[in-house]
Amino acid sequence: MRVLIPSALQSYTGGPWVEAEGATVGAVLDDLDRRYPGIRFRMVDEQGAIRRHMRIFWRCAMVFDLSTPLAADGELMIVQALSGG
Repeated sequence: MRVLIPSALQSYTGGPWVEAEGATVGAVLDDLDRRYPGIRFRMVDEQGAIRRHMRIFWRCAMVFDLSTPLAADGELMIVQALSGG
């Protein structure tokens, strides 16, 4: 499936869109980490939860759980939330 990578993490991938495989969100992030070592830690914390500043969307719905199932024919969009004042 195609995965949109936020600009802050494109130094790992070299571009905004990459390919990855997996039956769940967690499996896709694991595959991304195999292809681009270190990228998963930037999205998932030490307790295995999606970091507060990251948002993951599948079919226009925000994903909160790494065990969310995915179909192979789609796009997973990973965006980084902005904050400030």
